[in-house]
Amino acid sequence: MSEALNLLFTSVGRRSYLVEYFRAAMGGKGKICVANSSEKSPAFLVADEAVVTPLIYDDNYIPFLLDYCKKNQIDAIISLFDIDLPILSQNKAKFAEIGTKIVVSEPEAIHRCNDKWVTYQDLLQNGFHVPKTFLSPEEALDAVKSGSISFPLMVKPRWGMGSIAVFEAENEEELLVFFKKVRNSIMQTYLKYESKQTLDACVLIQEKIKGQEYGLDIINDLSGNYVNTICKMKYAMRSGETDCAVTVDDPALRAVGESLSKYMKHIANLDVDIFKTEDQIYVLEMNARFGGGYPFSHVAGVNLPLAIVKWLRGEEVDAEILQPKIGIMAQKDIRMTVLSTDAG
Repeated sequence: MSEALNLLFTSVGRRSYLVEYFRAAMGGKGKICVANSSEKSPAFLVADEAVVTPLIYDDNYIPFLLDYCKKNQIDAIISLFDIDLPILSQNKAKFAEIGTKIVVSEPEAIHRCNDKWVTYQDLLQNGFHVPKTFLSPEEALDAVKSGSISFPLMVKPRWGMGSIAVFEAENEEELLVFFKKVRNSIMQTYLKYESKQTLDACVLIQEKIKGQEYGLDIINDLSGNYVNTICKMKYAMRSGETDCAVTVDDPALRAVGESLSKYMKHIANLDVDIFKTEDQIYVLEMNARFGGGYPFSHVAGVNLPLAIVKWLRGEEVDAEILQPKIGIMAQKDIRMTVLSTDAG
């Protein structure tokens, strides 16, 4: 692949900062195109080109992207949305035929992340510690009565992301109400698309772990080989994303990261939520993409966009660019972006 790269970011939404990170990494050699199903996307304002796509589950979504990639000589696609990942992954071969590389993990790895019940089962079977998880209030209440778990319990979508329809139940009455509420909420949001695969079991009830929460960026190269784990201790959350965090050096967490890398064989970044108690490390959730916590790694000196650009160009990547400075605390800021001056 030549030095000049044309990249396409799908489901780009508000990830303007990632567009800017990649623009800096590309050094003016190539262009950045972005796509979203809505034109009301702040990242459209910082890209070289922007396009509104059909919805991800529209039959014309992949044909539309293939046509766009051909016309714009796109070298690689990077997706920023969980629902987008399996669709793109399943169609890697079609894009490869036109010379476009999909920088997305294999379908099996994505399924392990997107389906939180599979996440729980697979991690448990492969020696990782996970919060006890149930598919029905009856199973959860039996566990409470037996003493293996206790309230509060977390009630959330099986195919969820962010903080959509996540509730904390303090007792049996709340558990039953929240279980129904989560199911109803799923059917009213984009979570309904993946949840249709498991309509009779689309809500999870999960043990609440009391401990310190961490975020991991587990970095693999484009062949799925382990490179590094960046650990961040979380101080605050907002809308399901890390809002304030500090980079830390924790050998135990890095060891878990390396083990997850070898198990998942993911591509590029694996965003992982961890809880650490006095005597155990629990894996809560995984996302096979750039997560909302990546900027905390980036401001600490990690430059995964540059590494991806170099890997795509067939260049060697200096390990130093994926090493964080420890003790860097950061918080996300809130800024207004004008999308249009047309009041109509």
